Amino acid sequence: MPNENRKALIALRLEQAAGCLKDAELMIDAASYKSAANRIYYCVFHAMRAVLAKDCFDSKKHSGIMSAFRARYVKTRVFPINFSDIIRQAFENRGKSDYDDFFIISKEETDALIEKARIFLAAIEAYIESLNMEQ
Repeated sequence: MPNENRKALIALRLEQAAGCLKDAELMIDAASYKSAANRIYYCVFHAMRAVLAKDCFDSKKHSGIMSAFRARYVKTRVFPINFSDIIRQAFENRGKSDYDDFFIISKEETDALIEKARIFLAAIEAYIESLNMEQ
């Protein structure tokens, strides 16, 4: 993939991640915590895909994205080890929110997840900004 296309894809995925985070914040204001949990996960998911686009990697499965991100960026300590926990929490809460009719997530839990997603996205953005994509 030409470098210009990769840069555009990375920028698009970061924009999607930021949009999901903004949606989650709006949903918290509307007391729609299950919907916010969904958007928090997709913020993290699109941020991971943005970094993986640098490597020209993608997967049709969420598990493939999570596995590749952890192997390439968490296990190698590019990002902190607790990012693996953020991914797991976001994924689990999204699944429960979307598919478990009786799942309840509190405002406090959702606020904590949003803060983790902010940290995650900010770190991804800083990392991508630090890259020399001119090569």
